[in-house]
Amino acid sequence: MQPLLFGNRIEKVLPWGVLFLSIMAYAYTGNVIVAGVPFAFLFLLLTGVSWKTAFWVFLFTIPLSIDVHFFGETLSTSVPDEPIMWLFLLLLFVLAASRPYLFNRDWLTNPIVLIVAVQYVWLIMAVCYSHVPMLSLKFLAAKTWFLASFFIIPMFVFREKKDFIKGFVVTLVPLFITICIVVYRHAMIGFNFRRIEIAIGEVYNNHVDYSTVMSMFYPLLWVAYLMTKGKGPFIRVPLLLIILLFLPAIYLTYARAAMLAVVFALGIALAIRMKLAQWIMPVFYALITMLVIYMSNDKKFMDFRPDYQHTFMRKKFTDHIVATFRGQDMSSMERLYRWIAAVRMSQDEPVKGFGPNTFYYYYKPYGVSSFKTYVSHNFEKSTTHNYYLYMLVEQGWPAMILYAIMVMVVIAQAQKTYYRFKDRFYKLCTMGAVMMFGAGFINNFFSELIETHKVGSLFYLSIALIVMLTAKSKQLEKEADELPATTL
Repeated sequence: MQPLLFGNRIEKVLPWGVLFLSIMAYAYTGNVIVAGVPFAFLFLLLTGVSWKTAFWVFLFTIPLSIDVHFFGETLSTSVPDEPIMWLFLLLLFVLAASRPYLFNRDWLTNPIVLIVAVQYVWLIMAVCYSHVPMLSLKFLAAKTWFLASFFIIPMFVFREKKDFIKGFVVTLVPLFITICIVVYRHAMIGFNFRRIEIAIGEVYNNHVDYSTVMSMFYPLLWVAYLMTKGKGPFIRVPLLLIILLFLPAIYLTYARAAMLAVVFALGIALAIRMKLAQWIMPVFYALITMLVIYMSNDKKFMDFRPDYQHTFMRKKFTDHIVATFRGQDMSSMERLYRWIAAVRMSQDEPVKGFGPNTFYYYYKPYGVSSFKTYVSHNFEKSTTHNYYLYMLVEQGWPAMILYAIMVMVVIAQAQKTYYRFKDRFYKLCTMGAVMMFGAGFINNFFSELIETHKVGSLFYLSIALIVMLTAKSKQLEKEADELPATTL
């Protein structure tokens, strides 16, 4: 990867200068904005020296980034990662203008890329017909720099084996730091089930965001451990210790979806090994369709309405699990309340949707009062708690169908790519990427975190890696076919 403006002599020094000056500025002033000034200046310089190195620094900042609000809740952003996304969007335009053949045919014709492109075009259409245009335009802008930074740019960064290793390390180190901080804070309050949000503080948005990131990254730890076979204890032992720390850390988030996501990721790995991964999503969709038909018939779903007085948040996680199966868990029942409202909303705007970022402002009149819980006032302005319904309500049936197809294609393509590779390293990279994607899929079946910077970055990065690995597998296969036959 060639630098844009300068030589690469100070390429290895600048990242440390960036981090050192920013940390010192924050330590002296206690102000995040002030700390960002030297970071911004040096990062711009670093991008000119080598934008690939700048991308590694960018990945390092994501787990450490925090949300900052300006003028109350009117304007908010995550720093320093989101301003860097703006820069990488601009960089993408510069690269595309200076290198007309930047996008090769394998990339442009990949079904995943085509689906994401159609999703983006349909998003623009949904914004044009939005009930609240300004909110939807903000969503479109964020989606644009998200796709540029985590779906397009990574395809030109992850080229060699060393790039995959470096990407893993620069993400693991800051993520591990945040986990240690949260676990320490949580330990100080006795790992209290009801006070996990206090332990998380400003590091993550909430325990769902925190648990999702961990459950998505966890499969990569096992993949890395398998790759280090024969490397010696100085590498394998620390990795094993981190793996053993992640499991209780995920459990102590008390997030059921994250625990299920880890199991689902393992299921994907087993299905790929058995060459059955292409059937995962069709079977999943068939089961969901049958469940929806059953619940809709004669309004069967009304039989599951909660007892308002007994549906609340429990003090212990074990009681929380028991209440879930009894239909007396507040968060589960609140999901049903939102899901019913979403389905009823879609009947009024089945094609165009209400517009991106608008669910909160319209859903309450569509809710069924029998499913209301103590948190139905929704002061935090959360949405559907299901990404399929999130797409359905805000962007219509086409958006939901496109997302459903994309999930199916990503998993099926990962399996084909896995078996096309002969190189064990790339086979394991493919397995890790699709397991990370699968864990993200399950978490987003019960939430809508793809638009958040810490979860969304891993989600789109996993898709980008599968696209890139697919192209790599075809390239290596072609090179192997062109080798002259060995004669005896």
